[in-house]
Amino acid sequence: MRPETIIEKMKQHTPSILGQQSLSKFSILLPIIEKDDELHLLFEVRSHQMRRQPGEICFPGGRVDKQDQKEKDTAIRETMEELGVDEKDLSQVFPFDYMVSPFGMRVYTYVGFIEKEEADLNPNPAEVEEVFTVPLSFFLGYEPEAYRVNFEVKPEENFPFDLIPGGRDYDWSARQFEEYFYRYDDKVIWGLTARVLYHFVEMMKE
Repeated sequence: MRPETIIEKMKQHTPSILGQQSLSKFSILLPIIEKDDELHLLFEVRSHQMRRQPGEICFPGGRVDKQDQKEKDTAIRETMEELGVDEKDLSQVFPFDYMVSPFGMRVYTYVGFIEKEEADLNPNPAEVEEVFTVPLSFFLGYEPEAYRVNFEVKPEENFPFDLIPGGRDYDWSARQFEEYFYRYDDKVIWGLTARVLYHFVEMMKE
């Protein structure tokens, strides 16, 4: 291979996450709605009919499909399907940060406004058990509970320890992340939803 070949390939390359081909892509929307002359964040309780995470609290969103030209299209499409709104009911949809979860997901997040009364929403019962809102002011004055989750490194039985320095005594780097918990009335927001929420609230506080 000639140097020119490498140089040309590097010129055409757009940096991305190493190993992204193995990551499942998801996109979610943090919906903001005006209620009682105040801005609220809107949440869903996942239907108990759902195979994954039934009854848990989340933002609207889902897996990026081939029909979606951009990740933003996924967030909007899923919000429309889950909340029973039209595209004209969504405004000022902006990209927020994206994250790579420890469970093999690349999650794109967006923030947008729902220009519709909460009572006029028509959630899809197959996916959404109920919706509820929380005043943004609540989160701005609330410090969530935080707990650390540790990951155990456990190589498979036939791992070639003889090929690495230290062998079976190799000092694997411990890995952990924080899980946040928000309590509001009888609702508990945690997991990926709480993690995205935490970073959004911190951004609003700055």
